[in-house]
Amino acid sequence: MTRPPGSIAVAATAFGLAFAGRKLLGQLHKTDLRGQVVLITGGSRGLGLAIARELARRGSRLVLCARNADELERARQSVAELGADVFAMTCDVGERSQVRELIQEATRRFGRIDVLINNAGVITVGPLETQTLDDFERSMAVIFWGAVYPTLEVLPQMRARRAGRIVTITSIGGKVSVPHLLPYSAAKFAVTGFSEGLRAELARSGIGVVTVVPWLMRTGSHLNAEFKGQHRREFGWFSLGATLPGVSISAEKAARQIVGAIERGDAELMLGWQASLVARVQGLMPGLTADVLGIVNRLLPGPGGIGSERATGKASRSAISESPLEALGRQAARDLNQV
Repeated sequence: MTRPPGSIAVAATAFGLAFAGRKLLGQLHKTDLRGQVVLITGGSRGLGLAIARELARRGSRLVLCARNADELERARQSVAELGADVFAMTCDVGERSQVRELIQEATRRFGRIDVLINNAGVITVGPLETQTLDDFERSMAVIFWGAVYPTLEVLPQMRARRAGRIVTITSIGGKVSVPHLLPYSAAKFAVTGFSEGLRAELARSGIGVVTVVPWLMRTGSHLNAEFKGQHRREFGWFSLGATLPGVSISAEKAARQIVGAIERGDAELMLGWQASLVARVQGLMPGLTADVLGIVNRLLPGPGGIGSERATGKASRSAISESPLEALGRQAARDLNQV
């Protein structure tokens, strides 16, 4: 059926008005982060620490939380050296009572929380045969509930002020489920849906919600990820993807883009052209994407090795991971408190 020219004109006008309105709203909602109080979960190392340093340079006041007290103190000192006012507190974001205490203490310290960045995560790499129910539950606790709990705790004060930003770091693994990362991808899919739905729910409240979808990044996190089965081989392919230039993006560049998206109040930030491309292909051809990933899975290590036991990346290094190919990844690990 041929669509009448009049209806095409109306549709075009509607899209044009919607686009112009979105641009205008974006300008109206732009915020200056100087002096703003920003809470970053998983802020002791990796991307969380890179974001904290970027915000420190822009004059934000910072709240950092993580589970490891020693790592957290090192991160606090490195951010404070940039001139920022930093409060750090140990917290397991998968435990609701600890999250409530964190929000209360941070609010007592600074009077409010302007921006929440849900960044905490955990990665367990290995074929499905090596993944246990505990791996799925742990991923959901840290990645999904670790974003839901802080968000629900901080929302009342943001609603009262009719202002604030909630930022959730998801992953391309929350758009396309990659083999050997099933617990991680399942939790990232869940938190992506939470963040996207939250923006719609809070649209009238004055609270902005930003969903960040990163591609592979050089954060050094591969050293603290956990590997199962043939763990050295698993670490080999994973660490190459997380460190090679051209395949991965630098944490510092990612942090600058994330902070820019927070200032603008973007709905979504796709980090890396690869993430945009893969997500679009998945949206257009989900069946083909699944078949291609099935072929990729055949090339990955099978079960065996240490089975369902976990070994960190640090304990899974091999000749490949110590080669010049991963020099940038090792440097990122040193710079971002991963070692």
